[in-house]
Amino acid sequence: MRVASGSTTLPEEMEEEIHSRDNPRLKAVALLAREASARREAKIALVEGSREVERAMDGGWVPTEIFIDPSRASEETDARVRAAERAGARVIRCSQRAFDKISYRENPDGVLAVGPVPATSLASLSLSPSPLILVAESVEKPGNVGALLRTADAVGADAVFVCGSAVDLGNPNLIRASIGTVFYVPVVPISSADAARWLRERGIRIVTAEPAASIVYTEADLMGPAALVVGAEDAGVSSVWQEAADVRVSIPMRGRNDSLNVSVAAAVLLFEAVRQRGGRQPLPARSCGDPIPPLE
Repeated sequence: MRVASGSTTLPEEMEEEIHSRDNPRLKAVALLAREASARREAKIALVEGSREVERAMDGGWVPTEIFIDPSRASEETDARVRAAERAGARVIRCSQRAFDKISYRENPDGVLAVGPVPATSLASLSLSPSPLILVAESVEKPGNVGALLRTADAVGADAVFVCGSAVDLGNPNLIRASIGTVFYVPVVPISSADAARWLRERGIRIVTAEPAASIVYTEADLMGPAALVVGAEDAGVSSVWQEAADVRVSIPMRGRNDSLNVSVAAAVLLFEAVRQRGGRQPLPARSCGDPIPPLE
């Protein structure tokens, strides 16, 4: 996994313990939690929750800072925080009231980590012999992107390409919805045109999901190298993918509704590909990429 490098906008003043909600460091983190533009400028991700932090670190992510409320954190969380501290993270203990200033969860468990945004470049992407790639175009809702990543992880997909939208991979709600899988499923932010060109150059068949397609998804050959392309529920895939498609497939709808949530549609297609491949998609070779640079 590669991560975007950059420097944080957080103040350099450091307190090992914070008790005041007016602390400038807490205010800076709270701004990152609220404002996508601030996260993008700083190239920062916020990860709240012991499970999410643990999965992120298991995926090779090293936080630069961890804010912890000792009154809520469990012994397991404390062990994980110690591991992060040994890896170079700065640990800041907060009072319960101070921690609530930066928490974005309804029932926080007392741990929030700050670090680089997860992202994979095409140059560092490792593919299996018969790769399975999910392409999501113009899917902007954090919950949908997170669900797509969880499904991609469940089937052992080689990568997820996010195209044609301003997806904020550092969005704390996206990270929560993915349950941390954004840190170990290779995610490549890329334009639709560049993605289609890259896939064609490597002989990876492009399969688009389109409601009007005449081929039912179970009748399409998904055995070989394939990229499954899904679009936003209201607009579908763009003309770039319609023109690049090797196969167009539809998912039959028997009720009155004429569309599925994009994450559901992607799950249907991905698991069909795995079924055709004998029920098992080989896990791709994944690299943690370059070392994570410290925030200045």
